[in-house]
Amino acid sequence: MDLTLWQYQFRIIMLGDSTVGKSSLLKRYTEDLFLGSINETVGVDFYVHFLEVEPGVRVKLQFWDTAGQERFRSVTRSYYRNSVGGLLVFDITNRASFDHIKEWHSEVCEHVQPHRVLFILVGQKIDRDENKERAVSREEAEKLAGQMGVPYVEASAKTGHNVREAFELLTRRVYQGILSGEVELQEGWDGVKCAAPQALRLQRSSLSQTSTAPKNDRKCCG
Repeated sequence: MDLTLWQYQFRIIMLGDSTVGKSSLLKRYTEDLFLGSINETVGVDFYVHFLEVEPGVRVKLQFWDTAGQERFRSVTRSYYRNSVGGLLVFDITNRASFDHIKEWHSEVCEHVQPHRVLFILVGQKIDRDENKERAVSREEAEKLAGQMGVPYVEASAKTGHNVREAFELLTRRVYQGILSGEVELQEGWDGVKCAAPQALRLQRSSLSQTSTAPKNDRKCCG
């Protein structure tokens, strides 16, 4: 791939229990397809998509779709450290998948230091709300998102509702984090790559001179 086709590359990891619809969300976003039946992810699957976050700034998104089963956790943990963004996904009709979100969030935070991962929380399968199948209220989900300090989006891979919005919200959140210094680039870390490192250093140097945010107040996750 010609590096001139993108200015930044972000690694994004999909997190959540098995069958919550992580793969379906990615399939809808990257290919605009919905398959009624998708085989469970074994280990980690990989997707690529491009997004222009502002005029002239194109981001290459690398999505790592992790298996939700416990037996694959040792494999998926190895991908946490080199990710800059994470979608925490639960099924609004599956109470257990919601109850496990804090565990997924905590596990990532324990493995990424000294780097930082930015998250959004996604309530998936919102199309089932019409059939009164909902097991987790929007208010509960918003409360949890508030506790973790992350945005909350309800989406449906089946209908496409809010799928693009969820992925683009996270992408732009990471991009703004880079510009503000909230996300710090480091040698040997693959969470973010820049096609023009020298230009990026000059940009960040200029921004750091005007930024008043104290670096020591930043948390590893958010």
